[in-house]
Amino acid sequence: MQYRSDRYGNPLSILGFGCMRFTTSGGKIVIDKAEKEIMAAIDAGVNYFDTAYVYPGSEQALGEILERNGARDKINIATKLPHYLLKAPDSAEKYFSEELRRLRTDHVDYYLMHMLTDIQTWERLKALGIEEWLAEKKKSGAIRQVGFSYHGNSDMFLQLLDAYDWDFCQIQYNYLDENSQAGVTGLKRAAGKGLPVIIMEPLRGGKLANHLPAEAEKRFGEYPVQRSPAEWAFRWLWNQEEVTCVLSGMNSVEMVGENCRAASNVRVGEFGEKEFALIQSAVAAINAKMKVGCTGCRYCMPCPKGVDIPGTFAAYNRYFTESRFNGLKDYFMCTALRKESTSPKRCVGCGKCESHCPQHIPIREQLKKARRTLGGPLVDFAGSVVKKFMRY
Repeated sequence: MQYRSDRYGNPLSILGFGCMRFTTSGGKIVIDKAEKEIMAAIDAGVNYFDTAYVYPGSEQALGEILERNGARDKINIATKLPHYLLKAPDSAEKYFSEELRRLRTDHVDYYLMHMLTDIQTWERLKALGIEEWLAEKKKSGAIRQVGFSYHGNSDMFLQLLDAYDWDFCQIQYNYLDENSQAGVTGLKRAAGKGLPVIIMEPLRGGKLANHLPAEAEKRFGEYPVQRSPAEWAFRWLWNQEEVTCVLSGMNSVEMVGENCRAASNVRVGEFGEKEFALIQSAVAAINAKMKVGCTGCRYCMPCPKGVDIPGTFAAYNRYFTESRFNGLKDYFMCTALRKESTSPKRCVGCGKCESHCPQHIPIREQLKKARRTLGGPLVDFAGSVVKKFMRY
């Protein structure tokens, strides 16, 4: 494992463990499986573990695993304040205390304002006394470093960088988002201020690993150096000295091993003209067919009417990037075959999803297009027939 320094010279593994996508069964995290993956990562040198208050069961699982393996002091915990739930000055204390209980610890190493979207939101938090509260927590050692995670355009990101004396930041960044979101402009500005930059969505919710268009897969497969698409995406990031740590939602021991091996032999500046050309060819192939830029982050969920928004968009994109059959199959399984239909036909246009979407996708409009493409009433009817046969 290789390491890059945080603002105070502490080593951070260039590969971080994203704890949002632990394997679940019956709505609960499969704790024994998660334990094997987490401990394999720790044994390989990963020392940055990212979770959040609103990730169902994630903080509890991480805390339990670290405690029963005596591993808390071997790693850094990063978790997030759900500032959008704060209504009074003492609200932050309530949520933070609950997070400490869940994580079974007396301190958080890296604490983020979760999904800080604009200056107005930060001003609201200041009015609630967040700066004074953070100062007290840092003084006591309960919070070691303060940062924020961000989804949005680069202009607002630059304003937020100057709004507080942050210790670090976290942005969505990958070779498809080089010039969107905070983008390379935000990355370089943050690094120029001496801030470590943590990268989320390096694989665009897995799309840059497992759901590439055939043409992109062909380009990677033909390259003289054989690497998986996921490794190419990680190496593109690690090639940049401004990137401190790249999060990966690893949910198998094999994935942990593959990613850790890659993180042990990369170096800044290893990309040359040929490597950059390869990545650009993949970008061109992806953009040629993708219909909706959904990363599957699920911030749009739950839908008040039960629509599976990420599932619908994943099927819609797969219809165009892989094959019609695969897209229709996924759509049928994620909407019509469920006990309670999650079809986009249930959408009433309330817009709640769009207010939470980090990608600013016109979700209501795109759901209509997806339903028209993937088959509306016919799919619903087929689903009802199959469910009766399966005794749903």
